[in-house]
Amino acid sequence: MKSTFPNLPFTIYPFENEEKVKRMISYSIRPALEDPLNYARIYLAEILDSCIHRVVYIDSDTIVVDDIQKLFSITLTDSRVIGAPEYWVMVMDLGRWRDGDYTTKIEEWMEVQKKRRIYELGSLPPFMLVFGGEIEGIDHRWNQHGLGGDNVVNSCRSLHPGRVSLLHWSGKGKPWVRLDEGRACPVDYLWAPYDLYRLQRFSRQL
Repeated sequence: MKSTFPNLPFTIYPFENEEKVKRMISYSIRPALEDPLNYARIYLAEILDSCIHRVVYIDSDTIVVDDIQKLFSITLTDSRVIGAPEYWVMVMDLGRWRDGDYTTKIEEWMEVQKKRRIYELGSLPPFMLVFGGEIEGIDHRWNQHGLGGDNVVNSCRSLHPGRVSLLHWSGKGKPWVRLDEGRACPVDYLWAPYDLYRLQRFSRQL
């Protein structure tokens, strides 16, 4: 990371629960969902410093095209722990999370899943089982999801109607792969100007 982006300030918090999580993960309908890093968000309250009380969790296949402070600053009413739009980009109150020991509660559902198999997808269902209707709703513009959908051959997704604050290439098709392979979907060209690694690689070639 440092050699690729020497001028980018960042802090890396290592995920040290990988072996523990591997033992709790059951198989999923998509092997990629079985990667322990998909479960790292469950442990953010442990991984991050105790002085950090709120975080915004977004997947790596997203581009934020609005002021992230607007999302970070939303009000979580009635002591709710998380806020999320449909299909989840999350605002998490880590103070409330720690007080409620929600990591343990999610792990308990993962143990149930391991024994009885009650859901098909990876890390999202245990969140839903724990929080149920206690999620602060966030405007859908903060998760224009499904842009990576190419489950049918030559099938590209388009943007949802309305305002866009965050573009999410959820699904099997990733824009950096499709761009490099010369088979990009139209929405993938929205990703291209933000792909710092790709741009830096091309500049070196020039």
